[in-house]
Amino acid sequence: MSAFTYPEVGATRGGEPLPAGYHHVRMRERIGHGRPVFEAVAEGVVTWDLHRSIGLRVSATANRAAEGAEVTSRLVVGPLSLLRIPCRVVWVLDEPDRAGYAYGTLPGHPERGEESFVVEIDYDGAVWFTVTAFSRAAAWYARLGGPVTRWIQHLATRRYIAAARSITATR
Repeated sequence: MSAFTYPEVGATRGGEPLPAGYHHVRMRERIGHGRPVFEAVAEGVVTWDLHRSIGLRVSATANRAAEGAEVTSRLVVGPLSLLRIPCRVVWVLDEPDRAGYAYGTLPGHPERGEESFVVEIDYDGAVWFTVTAFSRAAAWYARLGGPVTRWIQHLATRRYIAAARSITATR
């Protein structure tokens, strides 16, 4: 089993500030209302459908997010696999009103860090989706990309949120 590429494993769980020395992302948006919306989005998040819906090819050692499961996403354009993105799930959240997980980077990932995907329903039925991440470049091309790399991460985060909104339409 490969080691994580960063020492702060589990830091996206909450309660503590994200680690220094990384680029931080935290985006939280209301994506709908009601228990059926919450349940559909939670299912989409923990079964990797969220990632598939933004165009990534996903292979995982488990059908659902589970601590220790390895997941490799690939950015594919036509017949070409452009980017291999290996990660391992570091924690899972499975509560009546909150669900999600975080995964951390493994060797071969262009970044070092962790990202979490959490959906929750509040007391009045509003459904919220939050993406939290800390990362820094690991691969030479990610370091070379500088601000472009951060823009791509921001774009991916926006796509995850848009995908979470649209999951209910496909279930």
